[in-house]
Amino acid sequence: MHIEKRVVGKQVKYYLAHSYREGIKVYKFRKYLGANLIQKKIEERKKIAEKLILEEIHRYNVIKDPLYVELSEENIKSIRQIQSEIPLKINHLSERDWINFSELFTYNTNAIEGSKLNLKEVHDLLVKDRWPKKSKEDIAEAFGVNEAIRFIKSTNEHLSLELIKKIHKIVFKNSKSFAGKLRKRGEEVVVIDNEKNIVHEGAPQARVNYLLKELIRWYNEHKTKYPALILGVIVHNQFENIHPFRDGNGRVGRILLNNILIKHNLPPMNIDFKNRGEYYSSLKEYETSKDIMPTIELFLKEYKNLKGKLDDLRKKKLEEKEILEDKDLMSQIRASEKARKTQKTKKFKY
Repeated sequence: MHIEKRVVGKQVKYYLAHSYREGIKVYKFRKYLGANLIQKKIEERKKIAEKLILEEIHRYNVIKDPLYVELSEENIKSIRQIQSEIPLKINHLSERDWINFSELFTYNTNAIEGSKLNLKEVHDLLVKDRWPKKSKEDIAEAFGVNEAIRFIKSTNEHLSLELIKKIHKIVFKNSKSFAGKLRKRGEEVVVIDNEKNIVHEGAPQARVNYLLKELIRWYNEHKTKYPALILGVIVHNQFENIHPFRDGNGRVGRILLNNILIKHNLPPMNIDFKNRGEYYSSLKEYETSKDIMPTIELFLKEYKNLKGKLDDLRKKKLEEKEILEDKDLMSQIRASEKARKTQKTKKFKY
């Protein structure tokens, strides 16, 4: 670190400067110390500025390449075995199952982020176009998430910068002015819990593009080497670490996760709103130690839950169909009996 002086009119301004290299790119950190300072003041303020610069460099170092340490063959084999035991198969999902999944996913992924729509309201909105008396933003984003699920089913693309921005635009085009746009200079992201504690800091805005490109590069290099579950977990968790947008990162990350899973013939994933605490904890484990197992364990639990919910919805739909068929049959019987009585009356009328 070194002191820089700039003469501006009659003032001499002092800065503490430091250069930081990452690959071929060099980042420069600079902290303003003051103007026309005596040496004692420069030294005092230099100590404070050094601490601030080191904290900023630490933030740069926290979010590194995904899965910095390569998984062993034993770990890969173990997760591949876990993946083979997923109780749901994508080729067993009917069109009705996909509609049911989209409703469940839309409700839960938005509820995790604070949407006030309940599951029935989401169903009525998406299936019957019946709008509840709720926030227009919540309604717009329910339509947006549902459209994004249809989009990832139809696209052949796995992962790219344009795909990431497109998904964000689809979800938020009717609710956020910055839909589809990465954070601009000066836009930093801090995630705060209900008690006002900082639980996550997104990557510095200056590194967002670089880190996303690294994530895409990593995926392309490993997509044939690792099981889909590992690929999906790392793309999702690393994306959430980066937090490239001002808002909407959670929903885009979960849609990206599903895009990776279905591209590798795994069924889609629904994170239940009730399990959001465990979900956040698994993300924290990844952020601090790059441990993916808590997320994988949660996802396996969610797959079992999803299978049960889709089975229940199929059964409910079948029962509703049978009830309608019974009602239709009873209507036909009543109509037939009425016709016979009318005919009988006509026959014996003198």
